[in-house]
Order: sequence, then structure tokens, then C-alpha cells
Amino acid sequence: MTTIFDQVFAVVVGEEGGYSTDPSDPGNWTGGRCGQGRCNGTKYGIAAGSHPDLDIAALTLDGAKTIYRQEYWNLLRADELPAALALLVFDAAVNSGVSRAVKWLQAALRVKVDGIFGRETMAAVKASAGQGATLLAEFQAQRLVFIAGLPTWRTFGLGWARRVSRLPFDALRIAGAK
Repeated sequence: MTTIFDQVFAVVVGEEGGYSTDPSDPGNWTGGRCGQGRCNGTKYGIAAGSHPDLDIAALTLDGAKTIYRQEYWNLLRADELPAALALLVFDAAVNSGVSRAVKWLQAALRVKVDGIFGRETMAAVKASAGQGATLLAEFQAQRLVFIAGLPTWRTFGLGWARRVSRLPFDALRIAGAK
């Protein structure tokens, strides 16, 4: 049986792609900044900056899936989220960090923005059940405004914009399949 996590993972890993050692990507460096540490790269969205001791080039898809579940999905309490929202928040966490994704969700929900997915945030998610597409759009807008302001936008912005634009279609497909 395919779970929501399996479906969401397939979408996100498809966005993240294979092995890359682009030296202009700060995540590819073990120090988390261009030129700091070793440029060990990124594979399946698992970056040297977050996992400096991991052999990124040898990472398997199953290994990436385990990391995604432990370090992103579980921390986001994504099993408790509506499927479409789970995809958007999970993808944002993989791309920009769990705390940042939670902040965008909190801003979209209009609750205290602290980056901690606690009771207040979950209560607001449950209370927003009727908002559907409005909440998804607000989350994506929060995300897009932030990433467009990053200094790396000139290099990676078009790809990020495509990703942010494509995800709601995948989210609605996944939500309809459950």
C-alpha cells in the first residue's frame, strides 16, 4: 500500500534530483557556505551542509527516504496534516529547513511565528480545514516572497519559481488520491 508519505516523497525527490556538486550552491559545502569546508554535494536533496559526515555520492534512494522521514516528515507532524498541505510544507522544509517551513505555515495560518510546530500551530491547522486552496496559496506566497529575496535567487530563482508553481498541482492530485 502506498502511503501519503510515499507519494509526497516521490514528488519531492523528483524536484530535488540526483547528485550535484555545483560550487555556487551553499548546501553542497560541508560548511554550509560556498567555499567553506568540502564541496561534497547534494543528492536527493540531502546536502553536505546538513550532513557533513555523510558520503553524499554513495547515498541510496532508500537512505534518503529514511533521512526525509526522520528529519523532516516526523518533525512536521506531516501524518497529521491534510495531504495537500503535507506536501507543500514538507517540500519547503526539504528545500529551506524545517523551522523556515513552519514559519511560513504559521504566517499563512496567522498564528505566532516561532518556527516550532506545537499545539497552537496544529490547532490552527485543524481549524483551517475549510480553507483548502486559500491556505495552500497563502503558504506558497509566503514561501515565494522569502526565497525571491535570497541572494541566490539570481542563480536558482527560475528553478525555485517553477517548483513552487508546480507543487500545488501535485498537492491536489495527492489529496484527491487518498
